[in-house]
Amino acid sequence: MADAFIIDAVRTPRSIGKVGKGALSRMLPQHLAATVMKAIKDRNNIDTADVDDVIWGVSAQFGAQAGDMGRMAALDAGYDPKASGVTLDRFCGSGLTAVNMAAAQIKAGFEDLVVAGGTEMLSYVNSYGAELRASGLSKGGLGSNNPRLQAKYPQTNQGVAADAIAAIAGITREDIDKLGAESQRRAAVALKEGRFAQSTVPVYDEDGSLVLDHEEFPRPNTTIESLSQLKPAFEAIADMQADAEGNSFKDLINKVYPDVDVKALHHAGTSSGVVDGAAALLLASGEYADARGLKKRARVVATANMGGDPTLMLDAPVPAAKKVLKRAGLTKDDIDVWEVNEAFAVVVEKFIRELDIDREKININGGAIALGHPIGASGAVLIGTALDELERSGGRYALITMCAAGGMAPAIIIERV
Repeated sequence: MADAFIIDAVRTPRSIGKVGKGALSRMLPQHLAATVMKAIKDRNNIDTADVDDVIWGVSAQFGAQAGDMGRMAALDAGYDPKASGVTLDRFCGSGLTAVNMAAAQIKAGFEDLVVAGGTEMLSYVNSYGAELRASGLSKGGLGSNNPRLQAKYPQTNQGVAADAIAAIAGITREDIDKLGAESQRRAAVALKEGRFAQSTVPVYDEDGSLVLDHEEFPRPNTTIESLSQLKPAFEAIADMQADAEGNSFKDLINKVYPDVDVKALHHAGTSSGVVDGAAALLLASGEYADARGLKKRARVVATANMGGDPTLMLDAPVPAAKKVLKRAGLTKDDIDVWEVNEAFAVVVEKFIRELDIDREKININGGAIALGHPIGASGAVLIGTALDELERSGGRYALITMCAAGGMAPAIIIERV
């Protein structure tokens, strides 16, 4: 079997995901995707006619985010029409899955050069969703309003699910506030030291004017004390009616876990940031890289997918990590850098406890609580962040995983070369 190598990784800065507030909110989603695709092309001087495929992750595929962004953004970025493109959805895990699929195609010997990544503009998703609701239409949501599926697997609000996991695992408000504050502290250090500079590419408007060249979301002055003053974000949502039968979101949890007393804990400072952004990676076979003089930065060691409980929804990263470690023939002690998406603080806190991870090795440069979570792009962002950190610190292996709606988690292990 051939090896798949990561040649480069780029991402846009993450912008506040609110129309009129975030710098990127006036852009088209395709423009963000085209920005990182063009950067990958230009930085590596690749002949895009050689690109076998562009595999792209987008979660909310409606309106301006529909229509196979992987293909359309590649054309917008100036790729040769011979470079095909496809767009996929594994909710939050879309960008990571795109990279995994690219690696699989190369390892199987079917393709030699693939661009993979993702985009999400939550400013657009939320504003367009509001327009749909105002017009009497619905985005569908988890399960696409399928009552039969909801009866089999009640799927609740993700924030309520996070609070339920905390109740089951015995994780307290103080525990998650501590993790949220640490995410901000680490991100502030990383930004001050320029740790993201190699991979971050600026976004320009059509007239060539700069739109954004820095992260907008972090709040570096955040403390545990300031977080302790924030009201829980999902308390009212937990009691909202969730279905035609009159069940609340909390009731849906209790249908499966009748003994769990869900207490509202998570808030804006311990939940992933709502942002806009895009990220891309260039992957190649060793033969192609050597023939074209491309520098190989990392080897894809193993990938895995894991399904878990659709009701708790956020609990699959631990079994996904175990599965990918087994496939790689490695143990947790071999991993130098862990990137676990901070969808909610409880996800990472529970991951650390269950696998007994050294806290100094996980989300070293902060995570989505501080920097934001552009859903379809986040997995590609995390892989690039892990690669940059391996090179900065001299580590060998990184493991990247993340929870995804519906109770899933993709995972990947990369090795610095």
